[in-house]
Amino acid sequence: MERKTIRKWFWAWDFDKEEEWLENMARNGWVLDGVGFCTYHFIKSEPGEYSVRLQYLPIAEENTDYTNLLEESGAERVGRMVQWVYYRKKTADGPFQLFSDLDSRITHLDKIAKLMLIVAGANLLIGVVNSYNPSISLGWINLLVASLVTYGIGRIHGKKETLEKERLFRE
Repeated sequence: MERKTIRKWFWAWDFDKEEEWLENMARNGWVLDGVGFCTYHFIKSEPGEYSVRLQYLPIAEENTDYTNLLEESGAERVGRMVQWVYYRKKTADGPFQLFSDLDSRITHLDKIAKLMLIVAGANLLIGVVNSYNPSISLGWINLLVASLVTYGIGRIHGKKETLEKERLFRE
């Protein structure tokens, strides 16, 4: 069985771009078979044989009726990277969507934004405290991370706002 590994970085707020890239790999005959930190493992398959999806799913929510339903529908859990879970499903089994409506997509974005808010807040606090401590000169790194994650929260908010406008339009 032919295998390959690709190292690639995606920001948490660009999860849709990551999923699109994984889908494109599957369409080209390379289906996701495992994940690690910035590392994707693929195996050769028939082009378009699989669909690949990813979802922010805290560990506490992983073994629930929802994940059991996914497995019963034919989806395979490929792996987990921190709070992100990767699934694949044969395209012959029908369409593969993790979110059935706009509200579930909005809820997904809310979960991601909440985690990012905690990360940004913690880095801001650490950065401010460290900037007042003359023996620690790396507080600026935490402030930079807080700024970057805050930018990401803005991106997530923009995606959420777009979905909310679409929901209003459909009503």
